[in-house]
Order: sequence, then C-alpha cells, then structure tokens
Amino acid sequence: MTNERAIIAIPMGDPAGIGPEITAKSLVNEDIYNMCKPVVIGDAKVFAKAIEIVEASLKINVIEKPEEGKYEFGTVDIIDLKNIDMDQLQYGEVQAQCGKAAFEYIKTSVDLAKEGTVKALATTPINKESLKAAKVPYIGHTEMLEDLADTKDPLTMFQVNGMRIFFLTRHLSLKAAIAQMTKERVRDYLNRCDKALQRLGVENRKFAVAGLNPHSGEGGLFGMEEVDEIGPGIEAAVQDGIDAVGPVPADSVFFQALNGKYDAVLSLYHDQGHIAAKMTDFHRTISITNGLPFLRTSVDHGTAFDIAGKNIASSVSMEECIKLAAEYAPKFTRDTLG
Repeated sequence: MTNERAIIAIPMGDPAGIGPEITAKSLVNEDIYNMCKPVVIGDAKVFAKAIEIVEASLKINVIEKPEEGKYEFGTVDIIDLKNIDMDQLQYGEVQAQCGKAAFEYIKTSVDLAKEGTVKALATTPINKESLKAAKVPYIGHTEMLEDLADTKDPLTMFQVNGMRIFFLTRHLSLKAAIAQMTKERVRDYLNRCDKALQRLGVENRKFAVAGLNPHSGEGGLFGMEEVDEIGPGIEAAVQDGIDAVGPVPADSVFFQALNGKYDAVLSLYHDQGHIAAKMTDFHRTISITNGLPFLRTSVDHGTAFDIAGKNIASSVSMEECIKLAAEYAPKFTRDTLG
C-alpha cells in the first residue's frame, strides 16, 4: 500500500439500525486512520447520538466536501445531510424517513466516488422494508449501485482471511441456478472475474471452479452438469488465457483456497460460497462489488433492528470492511470492465 491514505466514504446506513453504532465503534480504532481517511456520509445528530450510545471518545467535524476533512484520530469528519427528525426517530423500527435517508447517504457517496473525490465506499446495512416505506424503488445496495453507476450485472466477491469467492449465480432457487450453469456463462464469468482481480491490483490470479455434484459428478456417475457444461466452460476460459482449473469438488476447494492453493474460487450458487465464507469467519466475511466504476466494500449482515440503539452490535465486520477498502483503494483502477 502507498503512503498516501485514500479517502473512504462511509454512508451511515439506516438510522434506526446498527449502522451508525458500528461506524462509531469502528472509528475508535486508530488503525483505521493509519490506513485511510474515513468520511461519514449521514446525519450529524444521529451520529452524535450513536457516539453517546457506544460511549466513544469522538468529536464530530461537519464538512461540506471530503477535501475539507481533518482525518485525525479522535475526530470524525461527516458530511451532514440533515435528513432525520430526531423527535420521530425510533430505533429498531421500519420508518420511511430512515429508508429515504439511507438512500440519500448512498447516492451522495456514489456521486462523490464518480467525481473522484473519494476513492471507495465502505457501506453499512440498509433495510428493505424501510426503503419500501419511503417508496425508494430498490430492494438493496446492489440494485441501487447498478442504477446509480449505470452498471449492469456487477460481480459479487467475498473475501475472508485471504480467501476470495466469486458467485456464478446469486439470488435464484437451486433449480433455476443449475439452469444458469452453462458453458457460455462459466467462460464469461471466469473472464470477468479475472478482469475484476486485475482492477483490484491482484497479480496472481489462479482460479478454481467449484463442482456442483458430489465428487464433481465423478465423470457423469452423479450428474452430467460438470461433463456437459461446467468443464467445457472452464476449458474455453483457459483457451482465452485465464488460469483456471476444475471443477474441483466443493467439499475441498474452499479449504484449498483458504490455504493458498488458489487465488479465488468461482462458486456456482449462493449458499455454496456463502457457507464456506461464513463458516471460516462470519464477522470478517466482507463483500466487494466488482464491475462498478469505483471500489465498494460492504459488511455482510443486516440492520439488526432487534439490538439497534443498545450498544450490543459488534463492529468487527465494519472495521474489516473499511480496512479492506483501504487495502485495495490505492491499487484500484477506475476503468470499466466493458
């Protein structure tokens, strides 16, 4: 990493959830300030309350632009959108004002990233029901970012303890996901994953593709998907110049990647990769959205309304989220994937 600390935007998340608390707790960690320049995008009154809740020794410095920040440990620079009525705020409840505010924090962060005044986004949790109550036409971060950044079908990558996992399919039934496991899709995704790691500055890019069936189908004995589609897709990607192997049985490929045999694994469906990552370390599993014109990392948990405002939520995931953004930001290239 270069000596120049990158400016990382942290949209505060749903004000009724744990986002403000875990952000405040994270910014008590001096390592964060040694690695980057964090700027919170949110509501200063909400954040001041979060500081009080978590009993943090932090001061707030309200700024209008990222370049005005002090970026000194003990002081939190915040762009104050002043969009929450504190008299109406109820922790742990779905509220339209919170859904609207959470969207505005993200939009402002994206605008700053697109103009290049922040190097990356490290996002906190938002709530689908609150977005719906506010008539915000998105169900989550990925859909927002696709639209706001004019990007189609961004790649999701998990990173935990050095292991990277991409996903061939995401929110589909297992039956529908299997129908998507075509030669063409496997080939396309391996090429896109390789470009995504290039943009993150990763020099060694050896991929393993996880198998679908037990023992990767055992040559057709337990299913023909590996023989007919997955294997040929890998071979086609290799012909394109991608360093890829597989399909490797799913009961061993993630362990092997965790121990350095592979630089990334292409998981075939949602739970296959999610279980592997979260069983490795639930709190330190961080999501990176690749394919955007800027870097975005995210915690992989929700707003936790049941414990919001109680100083119970762990900030480990948020701290890792910011640190990972800081790690990749100096190496990240802003060109599109095409």
